[in-house]
Amino acid sequence: MDLGYLVNPAVFLIETLAGFYILLVVLRFLLQWMGADYYNPLSQFIVKVTHPPLRLLRRFIPPIGRIDTASLILMLALQMLATYLVFVLQGVAGVSIASLAVWSIHDLLDLVFNIFFFCIIARALLSWFGRMSYNPAAALLTGLTEPLLRFSRRLLPSAGGLDLSPMLPLIGIQLARMLILPPLQQLAAVLN
Repeated sequence: MDLGYLVNPAVFLIETLAGFYILLVVLRFLLQWMGADYYNPLSQFIVKVTHPPLRLLRRFIPPIGRIDTASLILMLALQMLATYLVFVLQGVAGVSIASLAVWSIHDLLDLVFNIFFFCIIARALLSWFGRMSYNPAAALLTGLTEPLLRFSRRLLPSAGGLDLSPMLPLIGIQLARMLILPPLQQLAAVLN
C-alpha cells in the first residue's frame, strides 16, 4: 500500500498546529514589545499557553532591554523544526541548517508582516462602527497597532473626518515585504 497520499495531510497538520503555536509566540513577543495590555483576557490566554517553554528558556536566555530573546529563540526553533519536518515529508533532501534558518526567518517575517497588515485593516474596519463596548480583541488590536498609527498621524495631515493613518503603515508593510522577503528566499536557495 502506497502511503504517499498521507504526505499532504501530514504537512497540513504540521503547518496548522505548529503555525498556530508559532503565531501565539509571535503575538506574545509583539504584544510585550508594543506595550499592549497585559491584563487583557486574550493576552492572558496567550501568556498561559506560551509560558511553559518560555519559563524554561528564560533560565538560560536573558532579555536584551525590551526584547524578549527567549521568545525569539523559541519562535525560530519551532519554525525551523516545522520547516524541516515539512521538507522531510515532501522529500526535500540535504537541507543545510543555514538554509533552514534563513527559510525560517523568512517565514517568521512574513508572519509578522501579515499580523500587522491584517490588524491594521481590522482596526480600520472596527473604527467605522464607533465605540460600542469594551471588547478584548479590539483592545489588543489598538495596543498592537497604535504605535504605528500614531507615527502615521504625525506625518499625514488631517483629512476632516476621514482617518488616513492606516495608509502609511500598510504601504510600508507591503514595501518591506517586497524588499526583504525575496532576497531571503534567494539566500536560502544559495545556502542549500
